[in-house]
This record gives sequence, C-alpha cells and structure tokens, in this order.
Amino acid sequence: MKKFVYLFTILLLMHQQPFAQAEKTYDILIKGGTVVDPRNSIHEILDIGIKAGKILKLGKGIDTSLAKQVVNANGLLVTPGLIDIHGHVFHGTQDNHYLSDGFDALPPDGFTLRTGVTTIVDCGGAGWKTFDTFKKNVIDRSRTRVLSFLNIVGEGMRGGNYEQNQDDMDPVASANMAKQYKEHVVGFKLAHFSGHDWRPTDKAVEAGRLAGMPVIIDFGGANPTLSIEELYMKHLRPGDIYTHTYASLNGARETIVDEKTNQLKPFVLEAQRRGIIFDVGYGGASFNFTQAIPALKAGLYPNTISTDLHTGSMNASMKNQLDIMSKFMLMGMSLDEVIKASTWSPAKAIQRGELGHLSEGAIADIAILRILKGKFGFYDKTGYKIKGKEKFECEVTIKGGAIVYDLNGSASPIYVK
Repeated sequence: MKKFVYLFTILLLMHQQPFAQAEKTYDILIKGGTVVDPRNSIHEILDIGIKAGKILKLGKGIDTSLAKQVVNANGLLVTPGLIDIHGHVFHGTQDNHYLSDGFDALPPDGFTLRTGVTTIVDCGGAGWKTFDTFKKNVIDRSRTRVLSFLNIVGEGMRGGNYEQNQDDMDPVASANMAKQYKEHVVGFKLAHFSGHDWRPTDKAVEAGRLAGMPVIIDFGGANPTLSIEELYMKHLRPGDIYTHTYASLNGARETIVDEKTNQLKPFVLEAQRRGIIFDVGYGGASFNFTQAIPALKAGLYPNTISTDLHTGSMNASMKNQLDIMSKFMLMGMSLDEVIKASTWSPAKAIQRGELGHLSEGAIADIAILRILKGKFGFYDKTGYKIKGKEKFECEVTIKGGAIVYDLNGSASPIYVK
C-alpha cells in the first residue's frame, strides 16, 4: 500500500510540474499608462505586453498574472523610445581629436537611457577613415542603439583645419563605407566648413545620392555668408536635414528669422513643404529663443527634436532631450507633436521605420514619462528665460524588451530572478 501511495504521489507531481513552471505570456506588462504613439494615432489608456524583445499586445485589462514583471504606469505617459538624431558619442582619449575619438564627446549610456532615449545618432564624429574605431569602441559596447551620420571628411569631426580640408571629403569612399555598414550608418554630415564655397555641401549630397541616404548639414562660418535659401532650394534634396535650425550665431550664418523685423523668412516654410527636414540640434550655442519663438508662431515647427549632446552642452542650457521637449511644448507645440518629433519623425528621417512606434510586433523600445507640475525656468545660451508649469521626467526606459532604467523602482518585481 505504501508503495502504491508513493508511486501515485510521484505521478501527481509529474503531472502538476508543467503547470508550476508554465511560461508566462509576457516578459513585461506595462499597466494602465496613457499610450502616445503618433505613428499609429494612439492617445489613450492601454496596457502593453512585451515578449522576447517585441511588443506582443496592446489592449485594455490585460491580466497581470500573465507577466513576469509588471510596470505600473498609472498617471504616466507611455511613448516609443525617444530618438535623438544629433549627438556626439564618439568619445575617446586622443588629443587634438575634438568629437572624433576625443575628450569632447560622451559615452552614450550615461546620457541617453535615463532620459528615455533608446537610439542616438552620432552626428559626424566619424568619417570613413575612423568609422571602424567608432564601431569597435562605442557602437559595439553600448546598450543604447548607436547609429551614425558619417562625416564627409574622412578624419571625421576633428575640428580646425581637418574640417576645412576639401581633399579629405570623398563622396565615393564615404558612400562605400556607409553601404558596408548600412546597419549602423544612416547618412552623411557636413559640419563646421567655413569657406564661401558650395563644393563641400555638394560632396556630402553626392555621398547621399550614391548610398541612397540623407544628408544633415551644420551650415555656417562663411564670410560673406552663403544663402540658406539657395541651400534649401538648389543643393539639398527632399529628405535632407538642416540642423541648428533656431540658432543665431552672430552673423556666422544666415538666420531663419530676420533679426531686424523679427519675421520668419517666407522661403523657410516653402522649403519645409518641399521636404527639407528642420532639426533642432540644440547644442551649447545653437539655439536662441529669439529665433524659436517667432519661428514657431509663424508655423515653423521642428520636424525633429535633438540635443547636439557633447561636453559643452550637457550642463549648459541644453540639459537633455526631455528638457528640450519641455521647451517646445511650452512654446506652443502639443504633447503629441512633441512626442512625434522625438520618435516617429526622426525614425522616418533616418530611414529606420522599424523604430519610433508601438505597433504590435515592433521592437520594444519604450519610454515611460511623467509630466511634472510646478514652476520651472527654461533659458538659452544668452540667458533669455521663459517660465513654465510642466516638465518631462523619465520614470522607466525599456530597450529591446528589457528595463534599462527605472527611476523609482516602478517594476514589480524590480529584478526578475
């Protein structure tokens, strides 16, 4: 009899074991947040179930018992992971290298994930001669998704005479490198060229044509200045990007708002309608409220919001992606417009349609944000200050289906064992 009871018990345990170890439907369940997904025109309270790095389900009332980990997002915004298309993260330790393997660029993971940014594009730090080093030292070692606008200058953004050397601007070599690493390279950058000469612009655009990719232009420095109307209408193509849109650089380049009349120049909106993409590229010196406020009032909203992150901007008026988003919402952009300019619009601009949205089956890059209420001050490089009552803060960042930043321990359990 005892032997029979023993065998019966073993068989019962064997039968029950699969149920005890049953695989959960979701790795993470985000519960009760206001989902804002401009690509899919979603702005409502929904749950999001994540499995194996992808968004498995959007819906209401998903059972929390089906998930290994639950994030309570009540009262919070749930958006696609933010995409910053203008940063400088080719950090290194070489003297005389500026933003190309030098001391002025920053390690991405320390400045992205805690602000909801899951993808950052290094904007011209590496050229075709230095991209292999950038990939090995930064791209392959970062949890943040790091992409690259390849500098048309082979040496990359080393500053000074390096960036004036037209002999080192090689469209063919640049395009070939981009095509070799098309998983990582999203386009080409011209930066800091100060001559009164269109050839560097045209070389960057030629590289873009050869590789089928966009160009981003950091324009200025010529004396006399080159015409931005001619740049938009005769040299750039629809889909090419003009960065530092709202900058006033003391005459180093033409401004979009006439500084005498305080009016937006009419050809600027025409250029945007033509398909030129206007990027913020805030930086340490590349944003002025005296340009941005009248431009937005005239209808020139940025297509893409970006930081121009580097050591000279991170602790100045720029702060981070969320701070810039807060400023633009204060200046008149709606919540959905600000989220779109930080998610789906930059994804389209860099031709990465798999990013920037929360569709079922999409990569689970997600930012969970809080809108703080209070009294806040936002200022620019000149000390011009505006006051606001709302400000974004990141609560949780999910990259590829894993929690990579959790400000207040919102996940339960915090760590899955």
